[in-house]
Formats: sequence, structure tokens, C-alpha cells
Amino acid sequence: MRYLSDTEIAGLLAWPDVIQVLRTAYQTGHKPDAVPARVVARGDTSRLRVLTAVPSGNRYMGTKIISSAVTGATYTIMLWAQDTSEPVCLLDAERITAMRTGGTSAVAMDRLLPAGPVRAAVLGAGTEASGHVRALSAIRKISSLTVFSPTSSNRERFAKTMAEELGVIARAVSTAREAVDGAQLVIAAARSRDETPILEGAWLAPGMLIVSIGSTLPEQREIDIEVVRRADLIVADMPDEVAHETGDMLAAARAGVDFAGKLISLSSLLQDGVPTARRAGSIVLFKSVGSGLQDVTLAGMCFDKALQQGVGTMLPVTMKLKSRKQVQSGQKNL
Repeated sequence: MRYLSDTEIAGLLAWPDVIQVLRTAYQTGHKPDAVPARVVARGDTSRLRVLTAVPSGNRYMGTKIISSAVTGATYTIMLWAQDTSEPVCLLDAERITAMRTGGTSAVAMDRLLPAGPVRAAVLGAGTEASGHVRALSAIRKISSLTVFSPTSSNRERFAKTMAEELGVIARAVSTAREAVDGAQLVIAAARSRDETPILEGAWLAPGMLIVSIGSTLPEQREIDIEVVRRADLIVADMPDEVAHETGDMLAAARAGVDFAGKLISLSSLLQDGVPTARRAGSIVLFKSVGSGLQDVTLAGMCFDKALQQGVGTMLPVTMKLKSRKQVQSGQKNL
């Protein structure tokens, strides 16, 4: 079994490849039980989140485990061969996690944004915010970028980095509303410290696309109820989880906002061409919680490239494979 470190994975991932392989995965479509809902186990101060997938048309199946505690978090992916069930690769998945989120959003943005340069605003100045801006730059020219972060030094540094790296006109602003004003695209990638929404629906203008990735659990908030109410179309990577397990949508439901009729999956967006019929000036929300499909798809791509390039460390361990007959015999004896 091969092990890939985060540093090795960095050399195997590039935004165009990430976006294309994720686009293909969502265009392919999968049975619901091939990408089941995540499982979250909670302790007093720690948490384990598990995501699994057996993607159609992919040689690999896999599981990602996110462990989090007061001191930090780790991201680990394990891949197995679909045809033999042999474990083939263990990956340090921090970079995969960051790039699969931005890459999935880029797939949605590419379908939902009009052609041509984009005026973008980003709320947040961390890993997810920078990943989303880099992913956006891989599919569209960014004509202007405004960034808000509660910490002045963070937003100034973010704007400077994006301007130098991507050659965009980037400016840091002192409020979230100022960042949103005049933007076509708003990327919300930073929950507030006290879970007060950072994006308000009252600020939105007709025709805006909002990408929200910061609220993924019931106790988390990022956008307010009015954003959900004003959205004419809501696209989600995992619609059931977005609707029933994110704080933003739970709050909207409690307030009586009926969004079920305007919620569709990212796969439907790509396969059925829903947005081509939407009215001019409509507001669209893309909300993502992440899925095992994204993780396994990118991990499989990394593993294939690692095999081609001879990258990674072979682990001095083996796992004994049982035949189907042995498994069935063992089940009978339980």
C-alpha cells in the first residue's frame, strides 16, 4: 500500500485537472447509496466526521475521516480497488480537502456565471477563501476582487497575495457589505466567531451568484435567512444534508422559508440544464457541505499520477484479503 504526504499531493494537483475531474464525476451521476450521507461522531471536545463513496466509472472506492479536537484537525483518505477490495493508498488529505471544495464550487460557478470577466467578492481570508479565488481564476478572468475579513491584517495580506499571484485588481475593505456592493459573485468562506451570519440577504442585487461553504453542521451559521428567501435557485452538492444538517437552512426552515421547490443537486445542474431557463436577474445560491465523491475522485486522480511518476512511500504492511467464500462462511458463524 502506498502513502502520499500532503507535500507530495501538492505536486500532483493543479486547478484545471481538479475542476475537470470533479465536473466529470458530477456529470456521470451516481446511485444515492454510492455516496451516502456523512456520519458525525461527537465527544465532549472532539469529533470524527466520516465520508464514503463508491463512484460509478471509477477504479477506486474510499473513505475520508476528519478528526477534530481543541488542538486542531487531521484529514485522512483511504482508497481501495473496487474490483478486488484491496487497499491501495493512504493519503494525508488536507490539501485535497481544500482543493476539492474550491474545485466543486468552480464546477458550479462555471455553469452559473455568464461568460466574460467577473466582479468577485470574498468574505474570508483563510484557506478556503484563497482556494476559491484560485479556482475561480482557472475558469474566468477576475476583473475585480474585494475581500473582507474581520482582521484588518488578514484581509490586507489576502488582497496583496491575490493581486501578486493572479494579477487581479484586489482591494481589502472594512465591512462585508462594502465587499458585496457591486459584485456579481459573492464567495462566503468564513463563519463568524459567534455564528452570527456574515452575509445578509438585504445586500444582494439581482443577478448575483452566492457561493456558501462555511456552514456545514447544524450549529454553524454563515448566511442569514433572507439570503435563502431571496434565492430563486439553490444548488447543492448534497441536497439532503444541505437542507437538513446545516445551520443556515435549518434557521430558514424554522422561520417558515419554503426552499424545497427551488433546491436542486449539482448533478442535476450539469445534466439537465436547469439554469438556462431561469429568468434574468434571478439570484442563485450554491451551497456546499462536501462529499465523499469529491474526496475519492481527487484521491484516485492523485494515486494514478503517483503511480505514473513513482511518487509516494510504500508502507511495510499488508492486509490479508479474504475470499468471498471466506467472508460468507464467517458471516454464517457469527
